[in-house]
Amino acid sequence: MTHLSEPSAAFLEGLRELLGPKGWLPADGHPGYFTEPRGKWRGRGALIARPILTEEVAEVVRRCAAAGVGVVPVSGGTGLVAGQIATDGPTPVLLSTERMDRVREVSREDAAITVEGGCVLETVQQAAEAAGMLFPLSYASQGSARIGGALAANSGGVQVIRYGNARDLCLGLEAVLPDGSVFHGLKSLRKDNTGYDLRNLLIGAEGTLGVITAATLKLFPRPAETATALCALRSPADALTLLRKLQETLGESVSAFELIARQGVDFVLDHIDRSRDPMEAKHPWYALLEIGAPGAAEALEGALGELWEEYLEDAVLASNEAQRQELWRLRENIPLANAEVGAIASHDISIPIGRIAEFIAEGDDMARKVAPGARINCFGHLGDGNLHYNFYPPEGRRRDEPEFKVLAPLVTRAVHDLTHHYGGSISAEHGIGRAKRDDLARYGDPAKLAAMRAIKRALDPVGIMNPGAVLSVEEERT
Repeated sequence: MTHLSEPSAAFLEGLRELLGPKGWLPADGHPGYFTEPRGKWRGRGALIARPILTEEVAEVVRRCAAAGVGVVPVSGGTGLVAGQIATDGPTPVLLSTERMDRVREVSREDAAITVEGGCVLETVQQAAEAAGMLFPLSYASQGSARIGGALAANSGGVQVIRYGNARDLCLGLEAVLPDGSVFHGLKSLRKDNTGYDLRNLLIGAEGTLGVITAATLKLFPRPAETATALCALRSPADALTLLRKLQETLGESVSAFELIARQGVDFVLDHIDRSRDPMEAKHPWYALLEIGAPGAAEALEGALGELWEEYLEDAVLASNEAQRQELWRLRENIPLANAEVGAIASHDISIPIGRIAEFIAEGDDMARKVAPGARINCFGHLGDGNLHYNFYPPEGRRRDEPEFKVLAPLVTRAVHDLTHHYGGSISAEHGIGRAKRDDLARYGDPAKLAAMRAIKRALDPVGIMNPGAVLSVEEERT
């Protein structure tokens, strides 16, 4: 694998001429392309390419491959592991898909929608709704996250328990590969056993194997009725029992089941304007759950009634859409409140569902030893085992104090060691990017890592695609 090169002035001028005046931006004066939501990483770039056609993407990649210039794909910029941020090495070209934002086709017959990679997730949802269908991928940043990035990271969200991750919602892809060739894989087929599955190889690759320019996605019938409830609980163990009992009673109609610690509620009440506690009394744990089916409200009320005395401390059922939105705002505002408090260390992990209560108990004991006095905000998608297990300074102190800067890597190492011990994953839904690259090398299966390096070398022999993301540049060459 060759070393990458700095782009020359003539090379960059050629890209500007190719893309036209609307198709590029200078790197200077556009800092939003070179940071991420938490402000922890600052990137670099020689030029921001903004193609509008797949062939333009292909030509940019072809030229970069010929010149040995790195390409960093940028989607909505909402990723939290610095996958879109190039921090070192020769200066790359940033390739943004933001202008490739068309909905190409919606087919009720195929229950599918084809959109370009720069299409905002919320736009996909709205196009599906206009056709009387549902695209279920949903999370707090859906107003700015773009579908190409969602697929590149294999993002999850709040309805994975019923509908799956982004990977499970994709039928076909169009993508530009590292040599500039175009993979024409936009199909609405549910069955296609014709060799290696390039679609699923590109999904979750975080832009290291190509640029996703379009996708054909699954649509679903809209639930006839939706019911939402916030349940107060004594413990995560009771939350797991509640989930199991509801699934036994209501089956696959359970579409969301979010675990929320009291600390998360307090953060929202303290830092997000116009927030209010849905219940009069405080409780240690909560579950925000939703079902979608005919007669959902009556079914959910009946199911919770049967479990009330044994497992529930209190519950609030939304009686209209406004109340439903208010309950979901509580959950969706937790990341915003977290940012206001400022985390010492944040963790996106997954644990085998049956061991989550055990993990949280042991994790809290570990925290008291590693980070005495730290506040823990544990929340996440309990139905698929995804926890956000985050540490915050004691009240009245700030995360940027020298003590906490030293403590942060020790906390993360302890959390990831414990996650690995429980057979979990150090990245549940945010990917590896550059932030977790060393953790992947530490905890990853050796055979899998060797295969990943071989795939990278085979598809990207020059090493231009998102260099340094997922695998280090040194690993890519070995």
